[in-house]
Amino acid sequence: MFVEQESDPRADAPLQGDERATLLGFLKWQRDTLALKCSGLAPGDLARRAIERSSLSLLGLVRHMADVERSWFRRRLAGLDAPPHYRLPDADGDFDGAVADSDVVDEAWDRWREEISFADQFVAEAVDLDVVGYEQWRGAISLRWVLVHMIEEYARHNGHADLLRQRIDGRVGQ
Repeated sequence: MFVEQESDPRADAPLQGDERATLLGFLKWQRDTLALKCSGLAPGDLARRAIERSSLSLLGLVRHMADVERSWFRRRLAGLDAPPHYRLPDADGDFDGAVADSDVVDEAWDRWREEISFADQFVAEAVDLDVVGYEQWRGAISLRWVLVHMIEEYARHNGHADLLRQRIDGRVGQ
């Protein structure tokens, strides 16, 4: 196991919560899983690529998820003018710019946490989960849809994080 159960910093989603609490609980667990998979690693390990020719790294995932959080909550739901942190001008800038530099690592974590903070505040202040934003290819989207999508997005990338962490130090699971 990656960490012993009694040392696991993540909290399970409520087993009998309402819809908002359940969705937020699962999203928080996925966010915390990404942070856990990256914990205790030096910049060089965080920036280590999955395989040759791939730009996939744990640090790249943190940067990517900062932009994903920003895109869905600030741009699409809140309607703010919030260009990506990393994807411009390079569409893969979130991964290509993930280099073994402590300033780059610190900035990535700060931006990721800022975007999560904004998202959490947006959700807390939303009247209900039927709040609607706009996505250019899909049209009108609900906060409910975005929350489920974010859980899916983190879950998929946490699978990548499992493999990356196993390659770095052999730690697997959870």
